[in-house]
Amino acid sequence: MIEMFDERIVATGRLPLFGFFVAFIITFVLTRINVRLIRANVRWWFRNITAGDLHIHHVVFGVVLMLLGGVASLAVPDAYVGLDLVAAAVFGMGSALVLDEFALILHLSDVYWTEKGRASVDAVFVAIAVTGLLLLGIRPLGYEGIAPDPGTGVLTRVYVASLAVNLVFAVVTLLKGKIWTGLIGLFVPALLIVGAIRVARPGSPWSRWRYDPDSRKYQRAVRRERMFRRPLIRAKIWVQEFIAGRHDLIPPELLQRRAEAAEGARRRRLARAERRAAARAGRRAAARAERRSGRRSGRRGARRTAPEGERGPLAQRTAGIWAERRSGARAGSRTFSRTRRKAASRTRTRAVPRRRRPGPEEAPPPEERTGSPAGTSGAVDEPGRASP
Repeated sequence: MIEMFDERIVATGRLPLFGFFVAFIITFVLTRINVRLIRANVRWWFRNITAGDLHIHHVVFGVVLMLLGGVASLAVPDAYVGLDLVAAAVFGMGSALVLDEFALILHLSDVYWTEKGRASVDAVFVAIAVTGLLLLGIRPLGYEGIAPDPGTGVLTRVYVASLAVNLVFAVVTLLKGKIWTGLIGLFVPALLIVGAIRVARPGSPWSRWRYDPDSRKYQRAVRRERMFRRPLIRAKIWVQEFIAGRHDLIPPELLQRRAEAAEGARRRRLARAERRAAARAGRRAAARAERRSGRRSGRRGARRTAPEGERGPLAQRTAGIWAERRSGARAGSRTFSRTRRKAASRTRTRAVPRRRRPGPEEAPPPEERTGSPAGTSGAVDEPGRASP
């Protein structure tokens, strides 16, 4: 085992890469254990690092460690293999901390324990796979044992041509939504050929650009997604959650939308309740007014139609009051009429001049005294006696 390690790692100069690989895996595992214990709210474990109300994510420490490790690896001479190994290990620790919160950097939101947070685990798995392939001596976009030939240049042209073809296949595979096939195909070019030929995944850029929703290729892609890829995705999610914990929290933006929707629904319910209460109060007021008017009209009709003896005390008292008022009004009108007639007759009497008795010197002529014209027979001088 030690001889194999010396031959495959130390002799080939991959010892710093091995230190990076081991430090990366150990840091990722310890980080996930730490955050899972913090999430479980274990009393005897550490808590989140905060500065006042600010939560300091471990990606900050990862960036600092990556900077230190990268600068140290560049500054250390090649002869100091031990220092180079330490710098690579520090860089691996920082890379693990950064990639563990890759989803936070991608979405610019704290989605660590949400469904979007699985992107961080995917990024860590990709980094582990690529580093492991490099440790095995597999070179990306090339073949083992093929190197540029400065003499004839034939091998150089073959290498460049294969490199260009592999890059094209890798881009097509990634556009078809096959991330793992494209990344591993950089080391195993045969996978790039398979990924570029097969149909794209539904929802991928290649599917949106090239496939019609009613085309046979799109229907075949949907069928393959349902039959083959979804079981693989469920298995991958099970492995991820077994290692990194369950990502079952609701995203903050979804929580905000749900809160806004709940508030809008509450306001609509209150508005409906207020409208119903107002309509109910209006109906009750109308019913009360109708009953009141009905009772009034019924009492009035009963007072008009009921005999005098059958009326109640209140009705009789009210009828007596109205009768007294009517009799008083009639008596007043009669008194007023008599007074008015007396005043009118008095006024007429004052307006007619009284007759004065004539004196001796003002004796009326015989016809005026007798009260008939001259020469008229049958004039009456005295009552009961006729003139001759």
